[in-house]
Amino acid sequence: MASIRLAIVGLGKIARDQHLGAIEATDGIELVAVASRHAKLENIHCFHDIADLLAADVDIDAVSLCTPPQGRFEQARAALEAGKHVMLEKPPGATLSEVFALEALAREKGLSLYATWHSRAAAAVEPARALLAERTIRSLSVEWKEDVRHWHPGQAWIWEPGGLGVFDPGINALSIVTRIMPEKFHLVRSDLTFPANRAAPIAASLAFETGSGLPLTAEFDWRQTGPQTWDIRVETEEGQIVLTHGGSRLFVDGQPQIVEEDKEYRNLYRDFVALVAEGRSDTDFSPLMHVADAFMLGRRIQTDAFED
Repeated sequence: MASIRLAIVGLGKIARDQHLGAIEATDGIELVAVASRHAKLENIHCFHDIADLLAADVDIDAVSLCTPPQGRFEQARAALEAGKHVMLEKPPGATLSEVFALEALAREKGLSLYATWHSRAAAAVEPARALLAERTIRSLSVEWKEDVRHWHPGQAWIWEPGGLGVFDPGINALSIVTRIMPEKFHLVRSDLTFPANRAAPIAASLAFETGSGLPLTAEFDWRQTGPQTWDIRVETEEGQIVLTHGGSRLFVDGQPQIVEEDKEYRNLYRDFVALVAEGRSDTDFSPLMHVADAFMLGRRIQTDAFED
C-alpha cells in the first residue's frame, strides 16, 4: 500500500511539539500539506485554511486536525465530504452531538475516522489494563495537576465555552481510566472551580461509581507549579497498581515495572495507518461523555480571577 498523503490543519504548539516528529518517524504516512492561518513549513504545500486546502490541486488522502475543538466540526465534516480520512486531536469535538454526527458521516462515506486519545497510547496503559482484568479492584483515584501557564501559554480559546478548561488535561486521565477499568462507571458528584473572569473551570473534583458500587475519584487542577502530577492509583485486594507520568510509568506493589520514553503520538499515527489500510474507524467518545456529565452535574465554585 502506498503511503498515506497527509495534511495537517492547525500548525500550533501541539502540532509542532508532537505531530510533526511522529509523522516523520512513522512508516506508511507522509506529510504533504499544511493549512494554518499563522504558520508555514518549508518544502510543504501551505494553505490559509482547510477550504483552500481542499480546493487546491494537491493530492491528499487524509487530514489530521490539530485545531481547537471549537469549530473543528465544520473542518472535519468538510474533509469527510471531500473523501478524506480524518484524524482528530483530543478532545474530538466541542459537543457530543457533533462527534456522533461525524461518526455517522464517516460510516456513510466509507472513510476512517480516528478519535485519538494520546494518553491511552502511553507505555503503561495496556499492561495496567491486563493486570486489572485479573485483580479484584477496591478503589481508584486520579490526581492530575499541572501548570496551565507552562503548557498552554496565551491560548485564550481554552478558557472559552467548548475549550474545556482544566478538562483539557483532565480528559487525558479519563481516557486512561475508561481504558483500564474492566467495569463501566458513571459520575455521581462534580465540583467545578471557575476563576471569576473565565468561562471554563481551573479545577475539578469528581466522584464516580461503577455498577457494582466501586468508588473512583479524580482531582484536576491547573494551578500547580513546580513538579507536575499525572498519577492514577488503583487499590486492589492483591496490592496497589500505580500509573505515573501520564501513563508512561507503571508501579506494581511499589516496584517499577515500566519506565518508557514518550512514544504516544508515534503510536497514534501507527494506528491511523492501520485503520486506513483496514477500512476501519476508532471512535470511542466515552472520555468526552464523562466530561459532559461533569458539566451537567457540576456545582459551580468561584475563585479569584486568573491571568496568564
